[in-house]
Amino acid sequence: MTDQPLPEHQRPDGVDDVTIEAVGLLTEALETVERARGHLYSFHQLTGKADFKLGDAVDKLREAGHTELADRIEKDMVGRNVLPGRWTFQIMEDYDDTYWTPFRACEQEVRDQLTAGRRHLHEAELKEARRTHGHPYHTARPPEWPAD
Repeated sequence: MTDQPLPEHQRPDGVDDVTIEAVGLLTEALETVERARGHLYSFHQLTGKADFKLGDAVDKLREAGHTELADRIEKDMVGRNVLPGRWTFQIMEDYDDTYWTPFRACEQEVRDQLTAGRRHLHEAELKEARRTHGHPYHTARPPEWPAD
């Protein structure tokens, strides 16, 4: 029995191949959105780090006696919006509210309606097709965890 996938990784009765493939593609699209969001967070953090480094550079320019140049850079660049009226945190919030959250809800709704909410069924079936049954490094699931 332990060499069988867990119930949550098994296709519900009556779900056809095309539905499994469609839900799998939708989940893959969500995974791509998650990666894009991660890159957006990288953009957010890198931009913030750059702004603080810019502030440090301004301080050093001032310390070196380049006060006029430091003042101009501080006035024009330190704390500058990256888009009209927006710092990067505002871009993140808009992305989350406008795209990421509704996309996640859409994917969840489709899984709930078509596959009893089960995740990664396409991948689970690929695993079953590609693994060597009975091989210790190709088991269907991890060993059972001891009860707490």
